[in-house]
Amino acid sequence: MVSLAEPPAAMNNQDLPGPLLKRVSRSFYLTLRVVPADLRRPIGLAYLLARAADTIADTALIGRADRLKHLELFRDAILEGRAERLAAIKQALVDRQQDAAERELLTRLEEGFAILSSLGTPDRVMVRDVVLTLTEGMVMDLATFPGEDEGRLVALETRADLDRYTYYVAGCVGEFWTDIHLAHRPSLAGWNREVMRQRGVRFGKGLQMTNVLRDLPKDLRIGRCYLPRQELDALGLQPADLLDPTTVMKVRPLLRSLLALTLEHYQQGWAYTLAIPRREVRMRLACVWPLFIGLKTLALLERSPNLLDPSTVIKVPRGAVYGMMARSLALIGSDAALDRYYRRLWQGVLVSD
Repeated sequence: MVSLAEPPAAMNNQDLPGPLLKRVSRSFYLTLRVVPADLRRPIGLAYLLARAADTIADTALIGRADRLKHLELFRDAILEGRAERLAAIKQALVDRQQDAAERELLTRLEEGFAILSSLGTPDRVMVRDVVLTLTEGMVMDLATFPGEDEGRLVALETRADLDRYTYYVAGCVGEFWTDIHLAHRPSLAGWNREVMRQRGVRFGKGLQMTNVLRDLPKDLRIGRCYLPRQELDALGLQPADLLDPTTVMKVRPLLRSLLALTLEHYQQGWAYTLAIPRREVRMRLACVWPLFIGLKTLALLERSPNLLDPSTVIKVPRGAVYGMMARSLALIGSDAALDRYYRRLWQGVLVSD
């Protein structure tokens, strides 16, 4: 049995403290606490570096062109391993952060780079590559969509563009997760690397599609429409029409199509999870939790009276999250019991006409 009270692996003087990661992402912190101890450092570092890049991309107090410039500077620093390139980023952005945790994260970027350089070569390359891919998605966002204050709304053109976006910002994490566990966990030696990497990509895409659907009204109001323009056009809609919540009935066929795609991704994520050996309890839990929370979120999305209404809040209550975590702890050693619970959550999402 895994103890949820167990703290993260002890930090040495090069590590960023656990409390900072907890402040910038409470949900990921829960996942990091449960992954095998030898993987917390590279996985936690990859998250913190990506989170720092996301902070750069989201600093609304500077223009989109400047954000792109600083994001590319960050990517160059990661690629070349040159922490001295970070000074310009910090000088331009640290004082503009309204969130104290994000401000501290940028302030301590050099520490993150010191940890990266201290990793063994295989881990260092994997962390570097996934951060570069994740930031490619951030560049895509900034290059595709207008700034928040430009008063314009732009949509991705095709579903292929949406698929590419979800790979950049989440699907690539499935590849990283697979590769780094294979490098550290001998019990996975029987895995077919390519099959599991492909399942991992679908796993990540499913989680990101959940975010896309959940955050739709908020994103529309900052100029970003992730629903493909071509498919909106086929419904007789323009992206700007989605700002009117009464348009929801017209766009519902597309929303349901994307929800069905998301569930297909989840099926691959579930196949990924059940392929983890039962004795790898921590790795299993780290996959089960986001899948189960995601399915609960999708159920709320399906039951929502209007996904275009910005006043609608889609969020799984914290008590339900902790209840699900406790339930999964009790079931984690049984494929059959886990699968029954997964199917129950799945049934709660299925579209009813």
